[in-house]
Amino acid sequence: MPTPGGTRRSRRLRFALTGHVMRRLPAGVLRSMARRGAEKGGSPPPFADFVTFLEALGPAADRMLANPEEVDLVGQFPELAQVAVRPLRLGPAEVPARVYRHPAPSAGSALVWVHGGAYVSGSLDMHESHWVALSLAARGIPVLALDYRKALHGVRYPVPRDDVMAGWRWAVEHSAEAFGVAPDALHLGGGSAGGNLAASVTRRLIEEGAPAPRSLVLAYATVHARVAEWDPAALAAVQAATHGACFALDWIEDKNTHYAGLTNTRDPAVFPGEGDPLDGHPPTLFLNCENDTVRPSAERFARQLDEAGVPHETHLLKGEAHGSLDRPTTSGGQEALDHMTEWLVRPRPW
Repeated sequence: MPTPGGTRRSRRLRFALTGHVMRRLPAGVLRSMARRGAEKGGSPPPFADFVTFLEALGPAADRMLANPEEVDLVGQFPELAQVAVRPLRLGPAEVPARVYRHPAPSAGSALVWVHGGAYVSGSLDMHESHWVALSLAARGIPVLALDYRKALHGVRYPVPRDDVMAGWRWAVEHSAEAFGVAPDALHLGGGSAGGNLAASVTRRLIEEGAPAPRSLVLAYATVHARVAEWDPAALAAVQAATHGACFALDWIEDKNTHYAGLTNTRDPAVFPGEGDPLDGHPPTLFLNCENDTVRPSAERFARQLDEAGVPHETHLLKGEAHGSLDRPTTSGGQEALDHMTEWLVRPRPW
């Protein structure tokens, strides 16, 4: 009888071999495979196996996972055609970034935006990055979309966080020329893992005595190392609504431990929700998905901000699973974008 360790090694080898084979396939074939997988639903593989697969797949991972739902964005949303996109390389590692700006005058604020991907995947081409940035820019809100080095091949915290910090500092230094706004009109935000990176950068800025972002935008973000246990009936309802495609609680914990390392999971520098909010924490917008097992982390962080007297606002996207902003043609994706737009252009006393 095979031992548990032997079974894990055998499974890991299969994932590695699959990744090495698939990296040679054309991009169209990879996207088609990803679409079929998304349509079938089901939970993702154990996180360690997922990492093994991505490391073996290499650069082809971005081609496969960027957008399982192929959308002609300009065809669907003609107003996006007027947005100018400027590619950049930022920070010591020259990480890819893009400035999105409409030729009309700015609405008075700009956003630095960070995509998700469980710290190990995602790119500037995914809808959660590209569509969101195009759409906000078309509405008069310039965007700096940031990529970061993924937690693969030995990369761990603080590398992704520091890449985002380098992008934020570039935005502050070049706010007038790049976005047409003053540095104090810059907001910071992200989706999923990108939301935690944005919150982590915000905490670091406050600790350094640097100005914090005008506000923080957290879309279905996990800012704690562990997510609270769900009521069994509520969890079963989420699993049924997502056809099993929600994240298991141990998968979320394994993802966070992989990024942070065993000794850092309780460090608020890594997961800001593990500590009390610091004085100077900016007003925060939460966009939470109803059928999302990471939602309790955002809800808990909102309570922490409330106890600290920090202004915040929460919108629950009814019926939505994790990643609404990665689905541009859905009502949930549009609703999330509308809430972001209203938040970013709203006049405030602070």
